[in-house]
Amino acid sequence: MGSFVISKRKNGEFQFVLKAGNGQVILASEGYTTKAACENGIESVKKNSQDDKRFDRLEAKNGKPYFNLKATNGQIIGNSEMYESVAARENGIASVAKNAPDADVKEDLE
Repeated sequence: MGSFVISKRKNGEFQFVLKAGNGQVILASEGYTTKAACENGIESVKKNSQDDKRFDRLEAKNGKPYFNLKATNGQIIGNSEMYESVAARENGIASVAKNAPDADVKEDLE
């Protein structure tokens, strides 16, 4: 089972990552000014990850595939790592869709 982990950046912003059951980070958020906004971002991932049209499949300048997850308003709510292949990226998207809806939320604010 996956989990969202909320942490605090050095600049004081909050961010979250979604980890798969094996502990691998499969989605990372932008920085949020408040914890409440960060929690709203998590809820948005839970909802939007169930709509395949919300995943933008992209390619970095170095040719590596990655994806962004967007909210209904078009704002990016999370992005993936760089993958070695398109198939690996698709597995990452499937993992986000599978893990996000029921993932618990943990905090690592130390």
